[in-house]
Amino acid sequence: MTVPSAAPAAPHRSLRRLHRPALLSWAAFVLLVAGWLLWLHFSEVPAERACQGFHFSASGQLPACGYSALTDAENVFNFLGETLSYACVAVAAWAGASLTGRELESGTAKLAWTQSVSPARWLAGKLVAAAVPLAAGGGLLALVFGRTWTSDRNWLVSNWTYDRVFIPCGPLLPALLLLGLAVGALAGIALGRTLPALGAAAVATLVIRLYLREAWQPLRGPLHGFWAVHLLATAMVLAAAAAATAGAFSLLRRRTR
Repeated sequence: MTVPSAAPAAPHRSLRRLHRPALLSWAAFVLLVAGWLLWLHFSEVPAERACQGFHFSASGQLPACGYSALTDAENVFNFLGETLSYACVAVAAWAGASLTGRELESGTAKLAWTQSVSPARWLAGKLVAAAVPLAAGGGLLALVFGRTWTSDRNWLVSNWTYDRVFIPCGPLLPALLLLGLAVGALAGIALGRTLPALGAAAVATLVIRLYLREAWQPLRGPLHGFWAVHLLATAMVLAAAAAATAGAFSLLRRRTR
């Protein structure tokens, strides 16, 4: 007597259970950064707007505005922008080490392939399960970051030509996260070991990110306006992510043929 519906659901349940810590960590990161940006928008920027610059107290020692390097709007905004701009490197390291490399090294991937799950389906399931929360979280962060910068740009020194503003203000941020995921998966399949895949994925993603940056930087001259350059840069990153994904499937197919 067979149970028709239990078997197909098992791989998805085990996949969610296996990567639950990473999912919870990502959710906590998204909520933390989004909350920090909202606090910046509703608390720190209005305080600096009311302050209208730095005016020292009567003693001439302490600024009456209460300036702090840890809470000043410009410092916090720049820090969060830099963090989001390089988040793809951390995603690549995780994907290379945990998503594919560790399972290939431990042999659990081969065990899954013998239980009616093909290698291509195994990889597709892992990529989809990781890509959905990455794209959703990255999209939310880009929306909040872009809203904060658009509303408070008169009080923030950074302009859109800086990477810490240019990347997190639109779809380029989730595109870079997906690029890190694809490169990490490719590194894990290519090396089949946790630590080498972690290092190779992080370095490769950083190099690709810097290379693409050099490719979209000159576009800021002939293409005027933020969105024209941003959308073209997003297309470049998505093309690189698609190439890395295709490379991962192709390599896995050759390795398991």
